[in-house]
Amino acid sequence: MNLRYSLFSILIILCFASCKTANRTKNTKTSLYKDEVFACYYHNKFNGRKTASGEVFSNSKLTAAHKKLQFGTKVKVTNIENDKSVIVEINDRGPFTKGLEIDLSKKAFDAISHDKKAGKLQVKLELINDSKK
Repeated sequence: MNLRYSLFSILIILCFASCKTANRTKNTKTSLYKDEVFACYYHNKFNGRKTASGEVFSNSKLTAAHKKLQFGTKVKVTNIENDKSVIVEINDRGPFTKGLEIDLSKKAFDAISHDKKAGKLQVKLELINDSKK
């Protein structure tokens, strides 16, 4: 009998946890920041180096660099060609190459890329506005 109650309790907890996650997603809204701009990705040589925010950079995280957006800003980056998107957090400054709007970690770039050999992608940037804040 105790095993049955334990399993039932775990099921209830999991149900409440999934409802909380669904609400957070439901309350998240985006606003267009820039359309049809170019994104590139960090070279592996930057792994382990400090970013402008003081965090240590890792190509295996979902982070990005932008010249003007505040550190900690969440940005939805959508590949215009295939409509794949990823949410990244700004933690660095850049890119410093003319014509590029945002530098993505390799993990973020690969998540939306249509061609793993591409050096840059045309993307849309949307700012994440979480109403829970």
